[in-house]
Amino acid sequence: MISFEHVAKRYPGGIQALSDVNFSLGQGELAFLTGHSGAGKSTLLRLIALLERPSRGQVLFEGRNVGKLARRHIPYLRRRIGVIFQDHRLLSDKRVFDNVALPLMIAGLSYGEIRRRVRAALDKVGLLDKEKMFPPMLSGGEQQRVGIARAIITKPPLILADEPTGNLDPDMSAELMRYFLQLNELGVTVLIASHDLELIRQLGQRVLVLKAGQMVDDLPARLALTGDSHGP
Repeated sequence: MISFEHVAKRYPGGIQALSDVNFSLGQGELAFLTGHSGAGKSTLLRLIALLERPSRGQVLFEGRNVGKLARRHIPYLRRRIGVIFQDHRLLSDKRVFDNVALPLMIAGLSYGEIRRRVRAALDKVGLLDKEKMFPPMLSGGEQQRVGIARAIITKPPLILADEPTGNLDPDMSAELMRYFLQLNELGVTVLIASHDLELIRQLGQRVLVLKAGQMVDDLPARLALTGDSHGP
């Protein structure tokens, strides 16, 4: 589903975020992306969602080189990818319900279908009782969960999550990871950037390790439990 072929990303000012990254993630796979702060995790996710374009190499999603997509095709690509941002990116002047409903409103679904799906998504993340509140009224962890509900609302085939447990307590973090595993069992491809190495080890899934913009390890499922190699 996703393939990076000799991908590099260099920002203005000479900042080299990624260097010659190569890996593939098949349809229906789940993997964690880890590495030190500044290793390039967020940049890698942004390249898949076409929030950035690579400086060199190819990023393929469902066989298409996303770096070469015309602007008019970008909205279609993004409808097939649910992105959970580290900084939430919620509309502070819109209620929780409307924040989650936004992708469905853009897609033109009926209000009845929107209401059903939004309430189901909020229930999944434990926020059904917060649907009428505004984001500034919520804790950081609750805002993160609103972002998660919004990302899954369109039932995309790919979920990208950038530090989704960063503002959550250990119990909620574990519960959220179980939900990602459930999504994956339904056939959704999931790529999660996280620095929570202990939680990653417990789950025993494939782990991709970035260091200074380079992919330095790719631990298959279960091997990640051992802590061998120079991965987590």
